[in-house]
Amino acid sequence: MGTNTRRAGATAVALLCAAAVAGCSGGGGSGAPAKKSGAPEDLAAASATASASPSPSATAVGKVSARSTSLGKILVDGEARTLYLFEADKQNKSTCTGDCVKIWPPLIVTGKPEAGTGGVKGNLLSTTTRDNGAKQATYNGHPLYRFTGDHKPGDTNGQGDVSFHDTWYVLGTSGKKNTTPQQNTGGGY
Repeated sequence: MGTNTRRAGATAVALLCAAAVAGCSGGGGSGAPAKKSGAPEDLAAASATASASPSPSATAVGKVSARSTSLGKILVDGEARTLYLFEADKQNKSTCTGDCVKIWPPLIVTGKPEAGTGGVKGNLLSTTTRDNGAKQATYNGHPLYRFTGDHKPGDTNGQGDVSFHDTWYVLGTSGKKNTTPQQNTGGGY
């Protein structure tokens, strides 16, 4: 019983340290205020999720669809989870590596992603090759990511988040970032 208590205590300390490190990585000195990704409970939950599954499994055929949300019509993956772009990325090139992918896992596919419902344009879907050789889905040249702080389909908790020295946004079917401010309504479609 004492071993389990020590193990639980060590896990809690590790999660708090990960949350502190992630909280310190936001902002990037851009002068823009860092958005909520600093809430300890959100970071601890995201860190716990990330450490439980550090690398999402590849999807044989990544389907990208669009759904209507409080932010407008946005891109979602095959599980109806919100997809994001990262402002620091270059055209068709991801800059999210290391600790970044633990919080913002890339949408990894083994084949060419396909357009689902909601007005997604197949000609804007493609892939980019990550440094580890994995294929990441892109839309209009933007590498696509999920956010571990989104707990269910419809959550858009990463919208406007400033972390890893830049900002994260949802995408519309046009392939452009959507800068509508996040509404704290609990998500959902």
